[in-house]
Amino acid sequence: MPSSHPPSAVAETGRDQLRVRAARNPGFPLELDWVRELRVNRSAAERRAGTLPRRRTVKREWQAAWLLRALTLVDLTTLQGDDTPGTVRRLCAKARQPVRRDLLAALGAEQLPIRVAAVCVYHTLVPTAVAALRGSGIPVAAVSAGFPAGLNPFPQRLAEIRASVEAGAAEIDIVITRAHVLTGGWEALYDEVRAFREACGPAHLKAILAVGELGTLTNVARASMVAMMAGADFIKTSTGKESTNATLANSLVMIRTLRAYGERTGHRVGFKPAGGIRTAKQALDWLVLVKEELGNDWLAAPLFRLGASSLVTDIERQLEHFVTGRYSAAYRHPLA
Repeated sequence: MPSSHPPSAVAETGRDQLRVRAARNPGFPLELDWVRELRVNRSAAERRAGTLPRRRTVKREWQAAWLLRALTLVDLTTLQGDDTPGTVRRLCAKARQPVRRDLLAALGAEQLPIRVAAVCVYHTLVPTAVAALRGSGIPVAAVSAGFPAGLNPFPQRLAEIRASVEAGAAEIDIVITRAHVLTGGWEALYDEVRAFREACGPAHLKAILAVGELGTLTNVARASMVAMMAGADFIKTSTGKESTNATLANSLVMIRTLRAYGERTGHRVGFKPAGGIRTAKQALDWLVLVKEELGNDWLAAPLFRLGASSLVTDIERQLEHFVTGRYSAAYRHPLA
């Protein structure tokens, strides 16, 4: 996996990509035969996913380079019941400057636009985030459509999406109705996500599948395909509130379904694992997975995100270790 370039060069590769929005996925007519023919061998998927952390390691300057890249892929998130405007403003400050300037200077990366890909908050805090990020180029993402359960009345879910877009959200993370998947209601799921896409207007739509509640990896593949057919710009693993969130195995299934959709339709869809990604080592595992399955083009914010909060602090700690040879306490770093 390692690139042949030093840390600053690897980060530089993504400089322009961070400012470019991926082309929208216009969707595709629902093809039930295509959906129903999808099958996943769980043991094979888990075996393949299990090889990645063992076979691919990134060390020294290459690790620093990939961790800088990982920072530019993070949707920095706060979705707690005790969120306040102050919490969100602090989060946005970290989004603008995820790594201390002295560390960037030591890495030769002080001139690079190292910032996160987006800030993700609840609908009520969208105006606060928009104001705090003004001029930074960092978009605000809002969780919507009855997050996290997705069981609010349908008109309310549509209204919430429209309100978040009107408040300034450039990306909308919706949550699907899991019952449609568990009962094989693929037409209902398609219609639901299509309606969400229309409600988003110009905002990009990320469809959260809540894979830990879908029962089987075959259901994960089928839900992924239907969401993409309905026009999702990203497919996302989890709300972060389920007992099982992003794993390498369920991510592998989603990525391969995404690849099959692109090969057949010519449309590229982004991927976002979320929930439980807390360490720099985990972030590198997901970068390896995406690189090996999709290629280098997907290692940029328009097509790949990492939904996380504490991850940013751990990456900063790892970068300080690379610079100084010592691990610092987390409290020494500005909080996200």
